[in-house]
Amino acid sequence: MAFFEYVLVVVLMSVLLWLLSRKQSRQWRLPPGPKGLPLVGNLFQLDRRAPYKSVVKMSESYGPVIMVTTGLQRVLFLVGYDAVKEALVDQADDFIGRGPLPFLMKVTRGYGLVITNGERWRQLRHFTLSTLRDFGMGRKGMEQWIQEESTHLVKRIKTMKGEPFDPTFFLSCSVSNVICGLIYGQRFSYQNKHFLQLLQHISKVLTSISSPWAALYNIFPGLMEWLPGDHQKAFACVEEIRSFVIEKVKEHEETLDPNCPRDYIDCFLTRAMKEKGTSTEFHYNNLVSTVLNIFMGGTETTSSTIRFALNVFLKYPEIQVPPFVDAVVHEVQRFIDIVPLGAPHYALHNITFRGYTIPKNTMIFPVLHSVLKEEKQWATPFSFNPQHFLDHNGNFKKNPAFLPFSAGKRACVGESLARMEIFLFLVTLLQHFTFSCPGGPESIELTPQFSSFANVHRRYSMIATPR
Repeated sequence: MAFFEYVLVVVLMSVLLWLLSRKQSRQWRLPPGPKGLPLVGNLFQLDRRAPYKSVVKMSESYGPVIMVTTGLQRVLFLVGYDAVKEALVDQADDFIGRGPLPFLMKVTRGYGLVITNGERWRQLRHFTLSTLRDFGMGRKGMEQWIQEESTHLVKRIKTMKGEPFDPTFFLSCSVSNVICGLIYGQRFSYQNKHFLQLLQHISKVLTSISSPWAALYNIFPGLMEWLPGDHQKAFACVEEIRSFVIEKVKEHEETLDPNCPRDYIDCFLTRAMKEKGTSTEFHYNNLVSTVLNIFMGGTETTSSTIRFALNVFLKYPEIQVPPFVDAVVHEVQRFIDIVPLGAPHYALHNITFRGYTIPKNTMIFPVLHSVLKEEKQWATPFSFNPQHFLDHNGNFKKNPAFLPFSAGKRACVGESLARMEIFLFLVTLLQHFTFSCPGGPESIELTPQFSSFANVHRRYSMIATPR
């Protein structure tokens, strides 16, 4: 289809959807929200640099359940702990769907664990959780594994000999090696140029997902396919990572011993062999995309959280005290607010929620920012304050609104692993070093460099002084 024909179709469909939504709003009790325009809907009412802030502001007028439109897509936002918990936990089966965001569909080709629904998602999630647990995720053996990797990290940092350095890819290597051990059965050297390049690609993809280009791609995917931009660079990075995954799968196929699985890929291939000739979800495309999901997701978000924790240590050197690490680690995860809108859910059928009708095919965002920064849940929500997780005796205390990994049946598969990694890596680093920066604490800015799908934080050079 020619470019201008595509634009004409988009315009006509947008007007049709706008008219249909007006008719449906009279038929059903749709959630409230600001009026939109044909074609763009409420797009210009959302801050492209931090859309979650616009949503929270809207909630002051429309309440915690807000419906808007962006292009052709109807979008629901859930604001605050009560609404998010009620949807994702109390009505978990209704909100179990995952939103088919065009950007993620392009990256995964519609396969794998993260973006799928129904029987495919159920089988892949159960298999992935049980297999990763069999290899130690969330158990004592994994703790030892992470501690061994942390010794490599300490040695690498010591080679800097007190000179300023950017810890970004040191941390990415360490965190990714834990994941690589689970899915590939091997770790990679901190000097492995190909591995470092892959980590750079993963970082670029996360940055691109949070750019206006990705937002536009999600709204007008057909149009954006024609245009250059950061989204095209991100897709090129993904293909490089995919090629690496395919190479690893091929190596495993050539050396597979079904009676002695070494890692996640071996277990998947063995299951695929057993179910060959049946209508199975254990096939090549799901394997590649699921490994891609685990490799990318398990590398960048966890290493970014640890890097942000180091930024916090630079800003507040007085908190570099190991006995209070658990409270500090939880506060880091709350404050970093790494995925402020939350991962997209999807209405697989018409949903009744709080007296409203949420029509089928509505995209749903549980706004985690509104939970992690809600004033009635946290004493000083917009300040870094480890006291949020300490009782009056100085002992660690939990808070039900601590939901950095979301909640319900679509919560992060690797949550237990990520929690363990963040805690153990930071404890090890604090045991061996004190951290400072050339510009002093006042030079550190903890607000995100930019925001959208993810909060992407600033990078700083730091000095690690052995204790």
